[in-house]
Amino acid sequence: MALLASVAVGVFALDQAIKQLVVTTMVEGERIEVLGGLLQWHFVRNPGAAFSMASGMTWVFSIVAAVVVVVILVVSRRIRSTWWAAVLGAVLGGTLGNLFDRLFREPSFGEGHVVDFISTPWLMPAIYNIADIAIVGGMAAFVLITLLDIRLDGTRGRKDAPRELVADETETGEIRIVTDGSKTYVTESTEANDEPERQP
Repeated sequence: MALLASVAVGVFALDQAIKQLVVTTMVEGERIEVLGGLLQWHFVRNPGAAFSMASGMTWVFSIVAAVVVVVILVVSRRIRSTWWAAVLGAVLGGTLGNLFDRLFREPSFGEGHVVDFISTPWLMPAIYNIADIAIVGGMAAFVLITLLDIRLDGTRGRKDAPRELVADETETGEIRIVTDGSKTYVTESTEANDEPERQP
């Protein structure tokens, strides 16, 4: 929880601080070349989703963002993994950054336009911000750790699976089938109190 909160607050604070700097030092529509065609500051107000998509649906995205925030907060109580904490913290911070714009920036509450200012024409035509980077980067990492089968509690796939024991009594003695991770052992003892010999 502490790591998730720290990442979320850090992303949110950085996003809002730079947006405020852009709003107070640049004119809307102004473009400043930083690294030629590689990186430019281009101040625009975006009424749509991330990367200037779906303009005119601000209320819809405000509601979706609020739902995402609630879901992450609910799930966060189960997190025991550093990876999941960092990833969800980034997504939460980015979502809160853009949600803050939609709620409190011009033109009105709930319909505010998100401040975008980062332009990389060689990569994509859209203009974006720190919050967008955190959301997209967090979702990419979400897919990666899901593919790696890293769980919310920090365990990783079948390697950390708990041992399961199934016992079956026969006429010759006791046979146990033990599953430990990805390996299965068959053990047998002629008396119930004997120490079984493990055979893979």
